[in-house]
Amino acid sequence: MRSIWRTLGRDTAAGIAAVCLAVGVIGVSYGATAVTTGLPPWLPIVLGVVVLAGGAEFLFIGIVAAGGSPIAAVLAGLVVNARHLPYGLSVPDVVGSGWRRLLGVHLMNDESVAMALAQPDIERKRAAYWACGFGVLLAWPGGAAVGVLIGTFVPDTAAFGLDAVFPAVLLALIVPALREKATLRAALVGAAVAVASAPFLPAGMPVLVALSGLLVAGRGSDQRMGDAAGPESSELVSKSDRTTCESGAE
Repeated sequence: MRSIWRTLGRDTAAGIAAVCLAVGVIGVSYGATAVTTGLPPWLPIVLGVVVLAGGAEFLFIGIVAAGGSPIAAVLAGLVVNARHLPYGLSVPDVVGSGWRRLLGVHLMNDESVAMALAQPDIERKRAAYWACGFGVLLAWPGGAAVGVLIGTFVPDTAAFGLDAVFPAVLLALIVPALREKATLRAALVGAAVAVASAPFLPAGMPVLVALSGLLVAGRGSDQRMGDAAGPESSELVSKSDRTTCESGAE
């Protein structure tokens, strides 16, 4: 554990601590919300450990509390958690293999992936991923347990602005990546598509539709690669033509 913190450095470690603190605060809101809607106190804590995905858990609690079918709530949670598919494709060399991969996939969440991708090399990516993943594993159900205890005294957690902390932290994590034009363009397109589709799609689906912004980023990347290869390709063609002409002259 000491080697992980040494690899991360003070600034990254402080960032992970701040993220885990924010997750814990949102966990308090989550646990309190679950209790105030009449659900059993153990449910948010168990979901926090087993599922470990805040968005899907909030959606599950909301559907069940509104009288929806638990099966429908589970299916909706699976749809929201489908965002982990591209997450897994972005960090395959970070989660490891064998039993470590099983544990690493369980620790995969928005925060651990964002922290890993923000690091410059593979060693720091792995250290950030595992440190943040285990931190969230402790902070999220721990915060939910605290929320369960105080939920009776805080009937409206949104009135305290606790629901705004989590997205604010994620925004702070992705802002540095938006300096690249391709990333910014993909983010803007994805956000526009999500906002436009939100009135017509069930909760959680606009997030998945927003992944269409990646197509814009991919197209821009292919175009840049083509432009970069253009001069070299032209030079190779010219050399080939000159060689052919010289051979013909001989």
